[in-house]
Amino acid sequence: MENENRYDVIIIGAGPIGLACGLEAEKAGLAYLIIEKGSLVNSLYNYPVNMTFFSTSERLEIGDVPFISVNKQPSRNEALEYYRRVTAYRNVKVQLFEEVLAVTFKNPDFELTTSKKTYYASNVVIATGFYDIPYPLNVPGEDLPKVRHYYKEPHFYAFQKVLVVGAMNSGVDAALETWRKGAEVTLIVRKSQIGERVKYWVRPDIENRIKEGSIKAYFNATISAIRNNEVDINTPEGLLTIENDWVIAMTGYQPNLSFLEKTGILLSPDEVRKPHYDPSSHQTNIPGIYLAGVICGGMNTHSLFIENSREHAVNIMSHIKQKNR
Repeated sequence: MENENRYDVIIIGAGPIGLACGLEAEKAGLAYLIIEKGSLVNSLYNYPVNMTFFSTSERLEIGDVPFISVNKQPSRNEALEYYRRVTAYRNVKVQLFEEVLAVTFKNPDFELTTSKKTYYASNVVIATGFYDIPYPLNVPGEDLPKVRHYYKEPHFYAFQKVLVVGAMNSGVDAALETWRKGAEVTLIVRKSQIGERVKYWVRPDIENRIKEGSIKAYFNATISAIRNNEVDINTPEGLLTIENDWVIAMTGYQPNLSFLEKTGILLSPDEVRKPHYDPSSHQTNIPGIYLAGVICGGMNTHSLFIENSREHAVNIMSHIKQKNR
């Protein structure tokens, strides 16, 4: 099929791994296009403004382009600048704010229907990450405007009564930052302690703020209901109602596995729902469709990161190039 919308490979998702796949496709001499439903590195854009990575800058590099950071752990803004620079410098072919709605096999190619047009490709790489679908609280009042599943920056919450749900990195950062801007912060932790994966330089800060009473924390606790001016909390001591202006629900995010299922990719029957793929080539049970990045882990979203997923791009494009010989 010969037309201007036909490619050797189309990559769904313009996160760091999707960009890495595009760069490897270019290196392999493959005609490619990256299609992204949001902005460039959309997940990173949605990170808190003041966030710093746990990884060092060289472990976030793609396409042999150096990532120079002021500090050992780069910031969100430095990462956004880096991936913009890589995209411009390497002239990465990417379509932004265009959502892929369906992928179907139309012999001999795959047909990709997007929110704007139709494309055809011999191969498809799905690198969609996991930051698009928040885990719901599943409580009355969750749909109120005061409930936020994404946290950007702290000034908005100054001098407000803020309840933060979750004690992993995002929840702890939101609690500390909003408290430092004058918010009255309550932290709701489902388990008995602060999350084990909280950055080592942040953990003492949150633990000391809780110990001194600056931030009120309820452990082994959950939200029961949310109303305009208050929140009900289930605690080991019983139901507690507190005054509240905002709820920042840092409950985590999940990959769009329903898109994989709709495409025909098999998922494991257990709770992890790990997609079926060959670990050497990253080809799924559908010949010609590949997975790259965090999506490979299914619901286990903490097993893969930028630094240990970059090799996916190399493996995939090497396999596609071999097929084309």
